[in-house]
Amino acid sequence: MRAAVMEGIRRPLEVQDVKDPALFANGAIVRVEANGICRSDWHAWTGDWSWFGLKLSFPHVLGHEFCGVVEEVSPEVTRVKKGDRVLVPFSQGEGSCDWCRNGQAHLCDTRFTPGIAYWGGFGRYVGVPFADVNLVPLPASIDFVEAASMGCRFMTSFHALVDRAKVMAGEWVAVHGCGGVGLSAVHIASALGANVVAVDISDEKLDWATRLGAVATINGTQANAVKEIARLTDGGAHVSVDALGIAATCQASVMSLRKQGRHVQIGLTSSAEQGQVALPIDLVVLKEVSLVGSYGMPATRFGAMLAMVETGKLAPGKLVSRSVPLEEAGGVLASMDAFSTVGVTVIDRY
Repeated sequence: MRAAVMEGIRRPLEVQDVKDPALFANGAIVRVEANGICRSDWHAWTGDWSWFGLKLSFPHVLGHEFCGVVEEVSPEVTRVKKGDRVLVPFSQGEGSCDWCRNGQAHLCDTRFTPGIAYWGGFGRYVGVPFADVNLVPLPASIDFVEAASMGCRFMTSFHALVDRAKVMAGEWVAVHGCGGVGLSAVHIASALGANVVAVDISDEKLDWATRLGAVATINGTQANAVKEIARLTDGGAHVSVDALGIAATCQASVMSLRKQGRHVQIGLTSSAEQGQVALPIDLVVLKEVSLVGSYGMPATRFGAMLAMVETGKLAPGKLVSRSVPLEEAGGVLASMDAFSTVGVTVIDRY
């Protein structure tokens, strides 16, 4: 198969012909039809996240945000078959631990992430382990390019806002950072009936946020986001999301909340923070602020999200800014150094 291969940290990806993946016991082979290029791929490509144990072996194939068609299944697999259209969540489990048995495979004691734990969607075929747990049927009405972002950024925001923060209609939601995750959060919170304030340092990204439903936007280089959110919302947001994971957005998110507000941490840190961010703890106490972490989404929750897509309440395709051939994947990754990508870029030609 053809794959964009990573030979080392920050080395340009090389499109090569490599061996097709082996079929795992309890697994399936998926022919990739579309794969979103995510900032998490950039973190892995730059060597981030070593502070919580991530270390890739080379050569390696990235890509954790993909969908496609089942080519082959092992005899043990019962819930999917050859020819099925599937969406592949990045937060995977093995099915037997307490978390998996309780429908929360995204918190599995033995986590599997495509493109990290095994070769991913920057290749034409992917061998997915524990297919009955980790593959989601993709309705025929949803095309592959639209579905590509739903295996990571979109579903991550859905779980964060619906399951973890429990956003309600009429609430004020502040989203700090309008990359793929942030724009997904803007769109989903708006669909839930919330009033969304989007914060970023790029006017282009803020324009996208407006098109996706934000009622107000703030350029952090031109205004104090915390003070402006307090003014717009008459006291602060009910829910505030750090969708980036740097100290500035995390701190601003917490400080922009009203009393008894909920801060939701989606973004993981990079080399500047290495997992450690100072927070205004006295403010957290005095305002009774809740700090909520949110990671991925279990496959068992995809039905609710996909139903909203099928009825038109959610439209993840609106976040796709462009599609590219496999040969351009490396260039897109490199451009993320400057936060210059807008929306979701999808590989759809292999």
